Amino acid sequence: MRILGKTMKHRHIETSKQYSSAAIDDIIERGRLADWHELREAADKDSVIIDKILRICKARCVDPYAQRYHLWRLYAEQHRSS
Repeated sequence: MRILGKTMKHRHIETSKQYSSAAIDDIIERGRLADWHELREAADKDSVIIDKILRICKARCVDPYAQRYHLWRLYAEQHRSS
């Protein structure tokens, strides 16, 4: 999360390059656009992150109003198939 040009660390992220399932969930739920860009860049480089995003979003998409998760699920499905 960026505030005044500085990056705030999301909970569950031990280093800037580790994306646990809890960290990904936190970024999707509470992150800002800049955080989403960082997650997308990491996912583009690592298919394991795409798999985690898809798993998290499928679990959260039971709520039709969880629009962030629906968006990320579609991204992960499209990215995985390409």
